[in-house]
This record gives sequence, C-alpha cells and structure tokens, in this order.
Amino acid sequence: MTTLLITHPSSLRHETPAGHPERPDRLRAVEAALEDERFASLIRESAPLGTLDQVALCHPREFGEAIVAASPQAGLVQIDGDTLMSPGTVDAVLHGVGAAVQAVDEVMSGFVANAFCAMRPPGHHAESVKAMGFCFFNNAAIAARHAQRQHGAQRVAIIDWDVHHGNGTQEIFWDDASVLYASTHEMPLYPGTGAASERGQHGTIVNAPLRAGDGSDAFREAMETALLPRIDAFAPDLLIISAGFDAHWRDPLANLNLKESDFAWATQKLMAIADRHCAGRVVSILEGGYDLEGLSRSAAAHVMALMRG
Repeated sequence: MTTLLITHPSSLRHETPAGHPERPDRLRAVEAALEDERFASLIRESAPLGTLDQVALCHPREFGEAIVAASPQAGLVQIDGDTLMSPGTVDAVLHGVGAAVQAVDEVMSGFVANAFCAMRPPGHHAESVKAMGFCFFNNAAIAARHAQRQHGAQRVAIIDWDVHHGNGTQEIFWDDASVLYASTHEMPLYPGTGAASERGQHGTIVNAPLRAGDGSDAFREAMETALLPRIDAFAPDLLIISAGFDAHWRDPLANLNLKESDFAWATQKLMAIADRHCAGRVVSILEGGYDLEGLSRSAAAHVMALMRG
C-alpha cells in the first residue's frame, strides 16, 4: 500500500503579516517532520497549478476571477479581518486546488492507496462566494466534486476534525444528498456555525461540537457515536479528510486538548471504513494547526497512520 505526499513551494510564498498564525513556517514544520527516515517510502510529487475551471466546480467563475484580480503587485491586500493576499497568494491557492485534484486523480485511479496534500493556505472556511478565515478556495469541496465529475463517484464523505467548524464546506453541500459532511470542532468558537441541529436539506450534514477543555475522551466519543457510524452507513466511494491539527493541546487558537495519538487513531478508524466501502481510498488535505510543534507531530502521526505504520 502506497501513500502519496503532494506539496509545492508556492505555499511558502503566500505571505502574511508578522505575528499572523497562518504563516509559511507552518508548512516548513510539516515538511521537516516528513523528511524523517520513517517517511522514506512516501511517494512525493509536486502539485500542479489548478485552474479556474476546477475552482468553478464549487465557486462561481466570477468569484474565482475576482480573487485572481485582487492579487496585489506588492504588499498585502485585506480580504477580511484575518484573511490577506500577498503577491504570491494566487499561485499558492491555485496550487492548493491542483494538489487536491491530483490527489483525487491518483487515488481514484488506483495509482496510490491514499494521499496527503501538505499545502497552505487552508480552505474549509471558504464558502461558495466568500473568502474568509484564512481561506480562499475550498480544496476539500473541490476534491469531492472532481471525484464525482471526473471519476464517477456517487457518494463522497468529507470528515473535518479541524478545531474550527468548516462552515464553507457545510454551505457548499448543504442541499446536496451525494456528499456527507461530518465535523467535530470546538463550540463556541470561530466561525460560530456547527451546531448539532445543523443537518442540511437531506440530513447529510453531521456536526458533533465539543466544548472548551475537552480532550481525547470527548473527541473519541464524538467520533465513535456521532460521526463514524454515519460515514460508515453512507458507504462513500471516496473519503476526504479536512485535516486540521489545531485541536492539539498546544495550539494557541483554541481550547481543546487532543494529542497526536488522537489524530492517528481517527485516521485508522476512517481507513477501516474506507477499506469496507471504497478500496481504502482516502484523500487528506491540510487545514489548520498553528503551534509548529503540535502541528508537525500531529501531521507526522496522521501520515504514519495513512502509511499503515
């Protein structure tokens, strides 16, 4: 069984102001962790440049064009209170789209067993017509729709364990019975969505909010009672993970107390579901994680589990 790692140096060229948590050092920390000899068997590929046609799978073309047009020649452009563009941002976000699409292509075609896209900025807060929360285009949503349009996947499940609720993914698939969105996250916390009562038009939105101070036991209970059974029953043709690691106890932007072993455990549980229903096909996409040590250790544990280590 083979695991694909997709990265691209453009992710380092999306610049943010000094002190901003979503910074290039995040990706450097992940890349350094995955250079360890334990990861020697990873297949490593460079992300291609995504296209506005791919962006348009989940965002109106006018929105994609507007993001490209907003790119500054120098300095920074403020999109919202915490989302900024630098001259390298458009290249980074389009390579993020390209990474997600390539991961789906290779996993759905059987060239690799599963894939991890180590790219930034993240994407799960990006709604169909709104960039927010450090995010511009919703890579996980685009990956799901690409799997359906290009590879005939009838049902795709997206599980999101980022500590912040993926409001963008939920909004994009709110009335879509063919995509299950399942999330565990801290509430109340940015962006304020993700209550258990938010179920979507077809009952394919599953939210299991946690409270500040919750740790491994509460996370694993939420997974085993609320999320994993629903994903299993959905019997997806592809499983996509919005892999944020900011629920780690070290993270400065939230108040959960997960350990890297929790992310490895969750990965193994999801892979077992994927084995039952879709020949083990899993695509994982990096979302948040803002303490560099917590991020690097958690990403390493996640990828090691993908490698069945």
